[in-house]
Amino acid sequence: MTSTQPAVETKLQDFEFEAMNLQVGGRIQFITHRTIKPVQHFSTLIGYVKDEYLIVKIPMDNGGPVMLNEGDKLTIRVFSGVTVCSFSCSVQRVFGRPLNYVHLSFPDAIQGTSLRTAMRVKVEIPAQLSYAEMPAVSVFIINLSVSGALIESPAMLTPGEDGVMLSFTLLAPPNRHQMRLDTRARIQNVNMNKATVGNEQGDSYTYGLQFIDLEPTHYTLLQNLTYEALIVDRQKIV
Repeated sequence: MTSTQPAVETKLQDFEFEAMNLQVGGRIQFITHRTIKPVQHFSTLIGYVKDEYLIVKIPMDNGGPVMLNEGDKLTIRVFSGVTVCSFSCSVQRVFGRPLNYVHLSFPDAIQGTSLRTAMRVKVEIPAQLSYAEMPAVSVFIINLSVSGALIESPAMLTPGEDGVMLSFTLLAPPNRHQMRLDTRARIQNVNMNKATVGNEQGDSYTYGLQFIDLEPTHYTLLQNLTYEALIVDRQKIV
């Protein structure tokens, strides 16, 4: 993550289904059109049968599942990490309580915009960083993306060519349970500056990290974090 420029959306274009990189358990935006103004919800992909249907968790609203009927028109938005895609579909079959999932028609036209770089999200997450034979160092992650992180440390780090191990915790949908991420990374750049997070005073060091061989489940979790910021709070996008 050497770039300091924010991600930029390119013009609308057509995409194949595979380009969305849909992952079971991945978060999607679920937009209903039963009122004059479309209503946005978040949902989770349970699975799909290609060219036939998608299986999606029914979103919750005010403590209960959103009311859906067969034939209802929907818009689904997904974020693949570097692409924001949307498509129209309809409700094929509703499975109510206690299952609360729905079959949706398979998309026949997908449009979206690619992002020139992996978007980063502003965060303040305590983490542990270790390398070689050195004991773990407490650091703060100040932004995250699917490709890497920017961390802040009160001390100078001197890792070797083998890189570092970064460990931190995120809240995983749909129940927002804690999931620990342990991932290898290499340091791409370092800067000295004033501390911006935590209780540290005085000078600190920021390190741009690039993840190495990120696990698919961890990739999906970071993808969801970025997607939520893109949809809900663009102020968090770096």
